[in-house]
Amino acid sequence: MEQLTTIIQGCMSHQPRCQKLIYERYYGYAFKIVFRYIYRYENAVDVVNDGFVKVFMRFDKFSYEESEDIEKILMGWIRKIMVNTAIDELRRRNMIPEIGGIPEEVWEVPDVGQSAEQKIYYKELIVLIKELPPSYQIAFNMYVIDGFSHQEIADKLNISIGASKSNLAKARAYLRKKLNTDIPEIDVCSY
Repeated sequence: MEQLTTIIQGCMSHQPRCQKLIYERYYGYAFKIVFRYIYRYENAVDVVNDGFVKVFMRFDKFSYEESEDIEKILMGWIRKIMVNTAIDELRRRNMIPEIGGIPEEVWEVPDVGQSAEQKIYYKELIVLIKELPPSYQIAFNMYVIDGFSHQEIADKLNISIGASKSNLAKARAYLRKKLNTDIPEIDVCSY
């Protein structure tokens, strides 16, 4: 923790070495956040890099108290900047969805403290989320995964709160249906 505090203080004073350490440590984490919003690998990489530029430019605004949760606080702050950067990119492109398969290199991006089992579940979840229509994807990602309120979603996307709730409900219904149809029926009587 003491080392992370020193690195954070170095980032606050714009020390390239400390910025590089933060970038390398949290790149995989940031990429996975952005990839839930930006479908194409190349575009997601660009958005992550833009997000880190914002992180380093705004490090003087990062506030934390000396606690053992400093890494969690930092990761939450990075997550918020990455989500906002991805949404800004979607807005810039008028929320135009991207199509295509998910390249294998996406799954090879290292992430801080993720077990093999978590990687498998993450991959399955992302594949299902990517099947949703874009407005449902964004509502699901923002509300369920990133913890935004419907008011915050409405404000960021310039939609009504009702539209946010409706998109989330439809996303959940689609995912529920998809999960139920992907699980084979088990004949309990045959056991």
